[in-house]
Amino acid sequence: MIEEIQNMNLKNMTMETMATKMLDWALSSGVKLIIGTILIIIGFKIINRLSKRFVTFAEKRNIDMTLVRFTRSFISISLKGLLVLVIAGAYWELKLSGLAAIVASAGVAIGLALQGSLSNFAGGFIILLLRPFKVGDYIQAAEFEGAVEQIGVFYTTLTTVDNKVVLIPNGTLSNGSLINYSTKETRRVDLTFSAGYECDILKVRSVLKEIVSKNKLILDYPEPFVGLFEQAPSSLKFAVRVWVNTPDYWTVYYDLLEQVKIRFDEEKISIPYPQMDLHVKQVLK
Repeated sequence: MIEEIQNMNLKNMTMETMATKMLDWALSSGVKLIIGTILIIIGFKIINRLSKRFVTFAEKRNIDMTLVRFTRSFISISLKGLLVLVIAGAYWELKLSGLAAIVASAGVAIGLALQGSLSNFAGGFIILLLRPFKVGDYIQAAEFEGAVEQIGVFYTTLTTVDNKVVLIPNGTLSNGSLINYSTKETRRVDLTFSAGYECDILKVRSVLKEIVSKNKLILDYPEPFVGLFEQAPSSLKFAVRVWVNTPDYWTVYYDLLEQVKIRFDEEKISIPYPQMDLHVKQVLK
């Protein structure tokens, strides 16, 4: 009986000791952990606001937005990382030297794990240095195409024509092929129209030239080209090649398609379609 009472007293003392230690930790380290976390959250919000003000300031000064947004992304990530290290070392009193030793000893593994990220990081600087494209350009790369919305530290953001957001790694963009549709001020619209063999070639060409001449968005120089370029098995193919300002490309493209169909119907110019003649031979017995 006496031993049971002693054991109960010992358990009570142990629980009291644990409760006391937990209370001491909550009043000391626990409070620091909560306050440090709050400071990090507040710091992140301040950094985000400052980065937004930086972009607004740069826009008013007509600074290149490609450089501005890349710098904003780089500085934001750097400041947030520095803030976490300062809170962890100065306020939470974590021994960063020990952490640095662990990171150094595992450098090979970390390097292999972050190989893709480091490649993207280096690719961002290459894009910023060589400027194959800038914010606002319409590009095609990595099987995607769209307007460049932002060039970040690791990824470039594209907005497609149907308002989808595509993130492409900078390493892929810096090491792969891409098409920039916005670099040049003018572009050439290439279209092909078919007419039947029974049609008058001169009439078809005259109608196409008339349609081109009436379109005010088509440039006079370089001079538009309209002519027969192929005698296909079932049709005559006419090429229409005109130059336009880059922003007017798709407007002219779709307008020519529509106007040619309307005029061909008015002029009774046939537009052939794939067909097959079937000959049946009857064998008489």
